[in-house]
Amino acid sequence: MKIKALCCAALLLLSACDKTPAPETSFAGLGSEAADFTQVVPGKVFSFPEDHGPHPGFRIEWWYVTANLKDAQGNLFGVQWTLFRNALKAGPTQPGWHASTVWLGHAAAPPPPRHYAAERLARGGVGQAGAQAVPFNAWIDDWNFATQPGAATPLADMQLKASGAQFAYDLRLTSNRPLVLQGDKGYSRKSDQGQASYYYSQPFFTANGSVSLDGQVYQVSGPAWLDREWSSQPLAASQTGWDWFSLHLDRGEQLMLFRVRQKDGGGYLTGTWIDAQGHTETLHNADIQLTPLTRTKIDGRSIPTRWSLKIPGKHLDITTEAVNQKAWMNLGIPYWEGPVKFEGGVGYLEMTGY
Repeated sequence: MKIKALCCAALLLLSACDKTPAPETSFAGLGSEAADFTQVVPGKVFSFPEDHGPHPGFRIEWWYVTANLKDAQGNLFGVQWTLFRNALKAGPTQPGWHASTVWLGHAAAPPPPRHYAAERLARGGVGQAGAQAVPFNAWIDDWNFATQPGAATPLADMQLKASGAQFAYDLRLTSNRPLVLQGDKGYSRKSDQGQASYYYSQPFFTANGSVSLDGQVYQVSGPAWLDREWSSQPLAASQTGWDWFSLHLDRGEQLMLFRVRQKDGGGYLTGTWIDAQGHTETLHNADIQLTPLTRTKIDGRSIPTRWSLKIPGKHLDITTEAVNQKAWMNLGIPYWEGPVKFEGGVGYLEMTGY
């Protein structure tokens, strides 16, 4: 669902910008009422390339990329790139410094035993950050995710760049596979109370390029995953955080699943099984057995970094392990996010609210 997450961080930062206290309900206020914004309802017909661009009527949205990378020596790397658009209030967007939009960028490179992360914050309307559908480009300062010049199809040939004090990456992402609509034809429920987002992915990217860590450059390649979501109220007030997986199986399938945790100890669990041709099947709670096995102490918190995942109907029985257990995003709102590995594949895991 990636509620892609961290819009949570953005929302709290937004609250600070707007001098309004963050709501006490739900994780990072994501369950607060948003009646003045456009609502997510079933039955949307997606339109591309328009839906690659921003959706100003909604309160929050994000462009989110992860990649599981390897160099020629077999060393494992991961990168994350996320841009959030956050509306401070409903209504028409104003030009210049009067714009009621805040943009937040997160980037990370988590090679064990290190974990490097950085964030950028920008006010909308002045060109420092933004997104456009044609030609596709999403950027904040000099971080960007953009269609290569001359590419015939949006999201088929992309460049991804970001840097921090101790890391940088420059990757080319290519795919000739179809986009995947998550949930019910892109309508992705997040609770039994009806909270939802519009959500699609490109899970079939192949990444090639360079990752720089502490001044040393590595040539890397591997699978990458794009998530696109937008909503106005993606959580219920009783929900405290989430565990989100995107997995690339060596046998050709892809798997997205998430569990949104509740204050009473329960959770909303769902996912999407994607076959090698890009056809999808929605997975429900009864289809998935997800159990944390091992916890790691990080920053005074107990974080589940090793999981058992079983989907009997798909003959899947794996144990995912963090490539770097200390992949802690110590940013405005801290959370865990990093690459995972398992027998038969690799993927990414994000965990918030711990």
